[in-house]
Amino acid sequence: MPSMTDGPLPDDPFGAMPFFGELMRMMQGAGPGGADAARQLARSIANDGQTEANINPTDRIAVEQLVRVAELHVAQVTDLPVARGGALQVDVGNRSQWADRTVGDYKNLFAALSESMAAGASAPDDISSGDPMASMLEGLSKMIGPMMLSMTTGSMVGNIAQRALGGYELPVPRPADQPLLILLRNVDAFGNDWSLNRDDLRLWVCLHEVAHHAVLGVPHVRRQLDNLLIRHARAFETNPEAIQQQLGSVDLSGGPDGLAELQSMMSDPEALLGAVRSPAQEAIQPELTALIAAITGYVDHVMDTIGATLIGSYDMLAEALRRRRVEANTNDRFVERILGLELDAAQYDRGATFATGVVERAGKEGLSRLWSDPSHIPTTAEVDAPGLWLARIDLPSGP
Repeated sequence: MPSMTDGPLPDDPFGAMPFFGELMRMMQGAGPGGADAARQLARSIANDGQTEANINPTDRIAVEQLVRVAELHVAQVTDLPVARGGALQVDVGNRSQWADRTVGDYKNLFAALSESMAAGASAPDDISSGDPMASMLEGLSKMIGPMMLSMTTGSMVGNIAQRALGGYELPVPRPADQPLLILLRNVDAFGNDWSLNRDDLRLWVCLHEVAHHAVLGVPHVRRQLDNLLIRHARAFETNPEAIQQQLGSVDLSGGPDGLAELQSMMSDPEALLGAVRSPAQEAIQPELTALIAAITGYVDHVMDTIGATLIGSYDMLAEALRRRRVEANTNDRFVERILGLELDAAQYDRGATFATGVVERAGKEGLSRLWSDPSHIPTTAEVDAPGLWLARIDLPSGP
């Protein structure tokens, strides 16, 4: 491949801008989704380019013991099979290890995003073949899907890794046969920042991971949530005209200032997301949001039930972690939106209200029926009216 100083390639619309020419060639060589490039970017963002220390074996053993405790208590409270096919395993890792695992665990979701973003990336019909600027925009339109996907995948995973405490930082299913993930560096850093008891916080994180693993390990729950997430990912629509309108206002003849403006525009997630979000996703969103609310509300109830008796500083932990959850930054919100998740304070409150409403009407036994049958997954309306859900699941199924 010619270097950046060898001059423009034949028919290369980026010949006058070597940076973009090299970027396009890199993305073409990476293939759909660019998993290797995404993984490298994720590591770089996760660690700010710095080298990480390995986990101390003593800390690793301590966390493994806490997972055993969490596994026992979650199984007792939920009546769900927490571990399937043997004892529950756990990987106690650093940010790089968390990022590597996550890129792999989310590969089907990222592949669906790549397919949908690349599917409609054709150039507008009215582009003039003799216009260098138009030719550049045509090239950008064709490459924007794969390029966005690799950049978005790496950026999403890297940014989550900077603050994630475990593998279920987002309520997204992971492969059922994979160990739990505990990101101990972040757990201990958060505890130090908030002056929290280290062992109590570690146990809280283990309980949180095991509770999510138990619910998302229920086969029909996993299938339904996976199906909704994949459908949402596949429903993105590339809009070359909208992207051209955004990029067309940039004056590339302005030299470095023009290129800086273009780079800034391309790195604005909200602008790019607005250009590709589809009506089909808006139709999927209520059902996906309702299921996530039911899951998070149930997990919070399990956490409160166990934590109040098992963790001495539980109230302090719960308040600190509640604030951490609802005070997510812009990067976190972008990740949630592009995956179709709604994880703001209102949605967490919605899930908590549903779980509390069920327990008040039917006790903990009523709430335990939530995951016992595929037909028991609540509808969008029922998440907001737990009495309706209880009435429906108690109706006879037929003659």
